[in-house]
Amino acid sequence: MKQIVFDCDNTFGVKDCDVDDGLALLYLLGCEDARLHGITASYGNNCLDVVCKTIHGMLKELGREDITVKPGGSKAGEYDSEAADYLVMMAGRFPGELSILATGSLTNLGGAYEKDRHFFEKIKEIVLMGGVTEPLAFEKKVMKELNFSCDPHASFNVLKYGKNVSVITGNNCLKVLFTREEYKKELFGRKERIARYIRENTDDWFRYNEEDYGIGGFYNWDVTAAVYLMHPELFTAHKIQFSFSEKDLQTGYLRREKTGESICNLPEIGEEKAFKRNIYDTWMKVKIYNG
Repeated sequence: MKQIVFDCDNTFGVKDCDVDDGLALLYLLGCEDARLHGITASYGNNCLDVVCKTIHGMLKELGREDITVKPGGSKAGEYDSEAADYLVMMAGRFPGELSILATGSLTNLGGAYEKDRHFFEKIKEIVLMGGVTEPLAFEKKVMKELNFSCDPHASFNVLKYGKNVSVITGNNCLKVLFTREEYKKELFGRKERIARYIRENTDDWFRYNEEDYGIGGFYNWDVTAAVYLMHPELFTAHKIQFSFSEKDLQTGYLRREKTGESICNLPEIGEEKAFKRNIYDTWMKVKIYNG
């Protein structure tokens, strides 16, 4: 059983905002081997207030208000927060056992490190979604990196001093595209309440990606990170040498260097069919207890 804290900028169902943090949350809730203790709110997809409102609203809709929610810093450098305190407390409660999944800005993790310089030593593993190794160029425009670049100083500390860190980069997510046709096939014929819940909250995201980027579907960036946390066997691990700098991280860029002083794991998705099958099957295990 993995002991997990999910640090995210969830905007599930918010118009023209990413849905993948919410889908990652649903994935964790569907994993029998995941014990989700709490969610720490970060900014990125939207401001902190909107993210907190979205998280609380989603948990209420699912009937899972038993899960702890802590607001984090609202901007880069705002390291004194309830989220940072909670992360430090949980690391102390589960030394060597706590897994952290972080899919937004890294201000909260940076805040925990500022409060306790031994914080990373107590963590079992950290899985991050963010960073680019080359531009994410699509038909209509280049997609900006919006996680590591939000707080370069915090991101540098997490990448430089974090233990057992795996990074799901935007580039490595591009292997698997989720199309509207596939969603219809997998979700529209299902009787489970969670299938309708996902359909209703993600349908407009297909429109946004097509109109804004020319993408015929969307990439499940944060879900990919959640899948790696729970099922690394569906990926190929790649330990790579990097030279991290706050300057590079202002754009989320991860600089590979053979003489780099830092080693980080950049997993790549394995077989697409098995990866997608795991996601859809896990989502369908989520129970809605409200109503």
